[in-house]
Amino acid sequence: MNAPSSTIDTQQTETPRPVSPLTDSRLARRFAALSVENRAALVTYVMAGDPDPVTSGDLLARLPAAGADIIELGMPFSDPMADGVAIQRAGQRALANGQTLARTLEMVRDFRQRDEETPIVLMGYLNPLQRFGEDRFLQAAAEAGVDGLILVDLPPEHGAALTARARDLGLARIPLVAPTTPPDRLPALLAQGDGFVYRIAFNGVTGSRRLDIAAELGRALDDLKRQSPLPVAVGFGVRDGDTAAAIARVTDAVVVGSALIERLAESGPEGALALIRELADSIRGARIGES
Repeated sequence: MNAPSSTIDTQQTETPRPVSPLTDSRLARRFAALSVENRAALVTYVMAGDPDPVTSGDLLARLPAAGADIIELGMPFSDPMADGVAIQRAGQRALANGQTLARTLEMVRDFRQRDEETPIVLMGYLNPLQRFGEDRFLQAAAEAGVDGLILVDLPPEHGAALTARARDLGLARIPLVAPTTPPDRLPALLAQGDGFVYRIAFNGVTGSRRLDIAAELGRALDDLKRQSPLPVAVGFGVRDGDTAAAIARVTDAVVVGSALIERLAESGPEGALALIRELADSIRGARIGES
């Protein structure tokens, strides 16, 4: 990315900041309610503006009734680095149809006219925020009703100032933790984390196919939960009800993205909503019989 370096906070953080879980947030309330129900959250990712602004806005409004507990709304960007083919194409479709960051925030504002409780997290890359203006974006996002941010390419060494401003506005900075994250780097990531921790299931891009994600997570989730009080969501590679249920038994939230984007492209909104209902049913039944 060719982002102007003057807009990036390059000050190193010597001492990790304590975790601030924003306990009165929509995210905290949603996870608390689901804990009482003894079930994991279903987190659904859709790209803002895909396949077109009208269809995208309508789909966004219908996600909660289909079973989405938390919504990740992608901010389309021309040069993604962590997204697989399905999400790259969704971003290209959205950009070709005129989707902008301002229009994405407008979608959230429209959603909030009908739904005050379902958390919305914006996911994407730093460059569009910098072009928009970081402070201006954070203020606008908070006013629109955004609950959190996942910024794929903002490392903790450069994120302290943005994290502090986001917290002041009630926006969670949700950290991404990968299987390759070094143990000595994890505290810095978690210290800037709020809302939940996004644990990438395996090395690769979104939409990669793996047969037994839950088994491969193993001890890693237990180690992560010992180091952070935040709920843990697992994503990358969730494609069907069986996989979603297996992950739901060992973690706090299951993220589905590429499979949902593919279904939307193949079968339209009704097909995408049918997949969400299938996954939601699988997750709700995953812990039945557990003490």
